[in-house]
Amino acid sequence: MAAITTILTDASAVATADLSSFRTISDHSLFDSVTNWTKRRLFSSKGDSSFPVRSMHNTQTGVASSTNGHFNADKLKSTVELLNGGALGQVKMNSSHRRKTKIVCTIGPSTSTREMIWKLAEAGMNVARLNMSHGDHASHQKTIDLVKEYNAQFEDKVIAIMLDTKGPEVRSGDVPRPIQLKEGQEFKFTIRRGVSTEDTVSVNYDDFVNDVEVGDILLVDGGMMSLAVKSKTKDLVTCVVVDGGELKSRRHLNVRGKSATLPSITDKDWEDIKFGVDNQVDFYAVSFVKDAKVVHELKDYLKGCNADIHVIVKIESADSIPNLHSIISASDGAMVARGDLGAELPIEEVPLLQEDIIRRCRDMHKPVIVATNMLESMINHPTPTRAEVSDIAIAVREGADAIMLSGETAHGKYPIKAAKVMHTVALRTESSLPLNVMPPVRFHAYKSHMGEMFAFHSTTMANTLNTPIVVFTRTGSMAILLSHYRPSSSIFAFTNEERIKQRLALYQGVIPIYMQFSDDAEETFSRALKLLTGKNLVEEGEFITLVQSGAQPIWRRESTHHIQVRKVEL
Repeated sequence: MAAITTILTDASAVATADLSSFRTISDHSLFDSVTNWTKRRLFSSKGDSSFPVRSMHNTQTGVASSTNGHFNADKLKSTVELLNGGALGQVKMNSSHRRKTKIVCTIGPSTSTREMIWKLAEAGMNVARLNMSHGDHASHQKTIDLVKEYNAQFEDKVIAIMLDTKGPEVRSGDVPRPIQLKEGQEFKFTIRRGVSTEDTVSVNYDDFVNDVEVGDILLVDGGMMSLAVKSKTKDLVTCVVVDGGELKSRRHLNVRGKSATLPSITDKDWEDIKFGVDNQVDFYAVSFVKDAKVVHELKDYLKGCNADIHVIVKIESADSIPNLHSIISASDGAMVARGDLGAELPIEEVPLLQEDIIRRCRDMHKPVIVATNMLESMINHPTPTRAEVSDIAIAVREGADAIMLSGETAHGKYPIKAAKVMHTVALRTESSLPLNVMPPVRFHAYKSHMGEMFAFHSTTMANTLNTPIVVFTRTGSMAILLSHYRPSSSIFAFTNEERIKQRLALYQGVIPIYMQFSDDAEETFSRALKLLTGKNLVEEGEFITLVQSGAQPIWRRESTHHIQVRKVEL
């Protein structure tokens, strides 16, 4: 059993810790010109792998300071070592640098087998998404059973399950063969069922005629084709094709700048939600949420079912934007669903909204997922576009908890490669992020939330000493608070609740581990560190920051909170 040496037990020492050496760092030196930055780019090595760091000026003689902590000049190696790391998706990274941004993978025909789910998990999947717009309950049940089988095999590995509702989609009707739409051509949509001619097709929404106005721009498949509304009658909308293409059966229709006057949760959605309750999924992703009312309605239903399932709102409709604050406040997290969002709003607004939604979620301590088109080209090609790589990096830099693959893993030709690329790009981007020893200060936290204050100081201590954080939790609350402050190292969250282990899989930087707690705190600590060393997650002689705080006291009086730094000795 690992012997443990307690180095520091007084939490108050954190608040008064001497950080003067860090205050001497010249902040502006991080952002020299490109030329000077390139000349000063340094690499620190450990073992056979290298990871990049940015140099900074420090007034102390003979000591270099970096975003990854202090390092010695004799450990520096050439940038060539990184370039020799391999192809995209195969770069060797320091084993102590674990990806913090989580990956959501949509399971579909390309990945629904046991072998593929296992491979996706090893490639980096943290959350398996069930898209209820496709498949039936039998096929999704198979996926749920396989994910639960995977989870039962590991203490320190887990895949959460997210059920994504179809929502109130407006679609064109079936056509016997694709219809070629040409620019300038007149084309009609009718609310009469079963119509399919060369110039007219049905839509599945009776109020379609009432929702559109002359001059509106109608988008097909999120903008792959567009038509301008020319006129309308009581059951027919006449359009002129602006951007042509091939119209196939059941294509998604949007009106630019408008949302359909349909309920966010349809009858089919309620059936799917009940299916999720029966199978104890971890998250619902609710489509086309327009206001907080639908979130409260769903949460009331779940409470009545005694179902512990978190609600993630999908921000994808024009009507949701004025209500962002109340929607996110009512929810347990948000997804930036950029496909429909970019169809209902001008596309140039989408990057700004993405950044705004991420910031709002961070401020409210809610997890946020960036989704849609992240590696779209990899549905058919083995390598991504450079723009897609940049898209992933931007989401990571903006602070997203998770990034999502949709068609890439559901029906794409290269699902495993797509997951590996997403993993590698996220990991490489995270390694370049500047480290702030002091996390962002939330002064109100000190007045209203003792746990948040300790999360802040625990992060400060872990960043200062460059240690991973170990937290024991029954509810997940302390691990979530720590994730919010984005410590530079991993958060090992031990829990004796399987549901909490699965839920924490979505949160940035958290590695959830299932372990039964005993009444003896020291015995539990020892078993936890033995497990971490046995899994090569920490090493002999390494320091860890141990946190005891949160909603439910474990081994402590309710009025007592602890932050400790311990050294692992075998």
